[in-house]
Amino acid sequence: MRSFYENTLALIKESAETMKLNQEIVEILSSPKKIVEVNFQIKMDDGSFKTFKGFRVQHNDAAGPFKGGIRYFPEVNMDEVKALATLMTFKCACVNIPLGGGKGGVIVDPKKLSNGELERLSRAYINSISEFIGPDKDVPAPDVYTTPQIMAWMADEYSKYKQQNEPGIVTGKPVDVGGSLGRGEATAQGGVYVLEEYLKLNNLDIKNLRFVIQGFGNAGANAAKILFNAGAKKIIAISDSKGGILVENGIDIEKAMKIKTDSGTVINYGEGKVITNDELLTLECDILILSALENQITENNANNVKAKTILELANGPITWEADKILNDKKIDVIPDILANAGGVTVSYFEMVQNKMNYYWSAEEVQTKLSPIMKNNFKVISENAKKYNTYLRLAAFITALQRLENKINFKIYS
Repeated sequence: MRSFYENTLALIKESAETMKLNQEIVEILSSPKKIVEVNFQIKMDDGSFKTFKGFRVQHNDAAGPFKGGIRYFPEVNMDEVKALATLMTFKCACVNIPLGGGKGGVIVDPKKLSNGELERLSRAYINSISEFIGPDKDVPAPDVYTTPQIMAWMADEYSKYKQQNEPGIVTGKPVDVGGSLGRGEATAQGGVYVLEEYLKLNNLDIKNLRFVIQGFGNAGANAAKILFNAGAKKIIAISDSKGGILVENGIDIEKAMKIKTDSGTVINYGEGKVITNDELLTLECDILILSALENQITENNANNVKAKTILELANGPITWEADKILNDKKIDVIPDILANAGGVTVSYFEMVQNKMNYYWSAEEVQTKLSPIMKNNFKVISENAKKYNTYLRLAAFITALQRLENKINFKIYS
């Protein structure tokens, strides 16, 4: 099986060949502009010192400052961060916002740290990469197991480094310290806007569809809540890292969210059948929403997928090989670089608000987000028809068309 990064490069190559893109552009976009690897120490609660390894990959900034999240995860590695940084470049181009792609990570299990250790780790990491980032250079954001509070610590630490207040150094901050209203649910809301446009195009009614959601963290839980409130009462299965539940007549999402908060897992829902994540991926449904981690559907299980449509709220949840199988099975995949771009779009809104020192209402944020997501889905759908290809390739082609113009301008201006 190809690595996550190899999958990403294969998609770039295939998209470029389909649209007959200049090879020089492909070469520029096939490797990161800068890779930063750091080792830093923090004092643990028991008085000992421990060394942690962190990364920051800056892929391309032809469109604007590098932009991308920071994840805290035991299995973080350079291949993964390079892939995610590359996808961020394409994601920003896919929704046509003036940002490039970056990504960061620290090899750590944050669940094993005290709150004080987590704060010291966050401050030490941002301090170790501070010379490489900045509000007009590279702006980090939350990702897996990083939170608004962590972003606040990072913004404060960077401000100390610069000896002036720099709230725009990160996005995803708490609203009280320069964050944007609507950022917490932005990834889910953006994905739902895209899904609504897809359903409209295919004459489907949300009230009649059966939904399955893998991953009940921020993106998955918020998507479930938004869909449930919009009339999707047939959300039949949800899961988290400990497993899932299947309730054929539909899950009460508010109840599931409370149980997840109180007990730490949805498997304590108390109704229906407890299932594994592998079982969840192969359930019969109309819409399968992937909002966990990468490489969830591979060539090993793709033939068993029975969903009619897949919405990717996670980054890279389907491998390149599995994509081909799903396409042959006529399963539409609404790709991650569009489907989960609501998060980076509202992060861009946060950057704009920080610069203006003028903050929008939640309604204003939604009013600005909706047309960006829906209009870009229309552009991608048109490119799918024009190039007689599937939605993922059409999304990459759309991004490449925009990136080509910006890269050519930088090279030849």
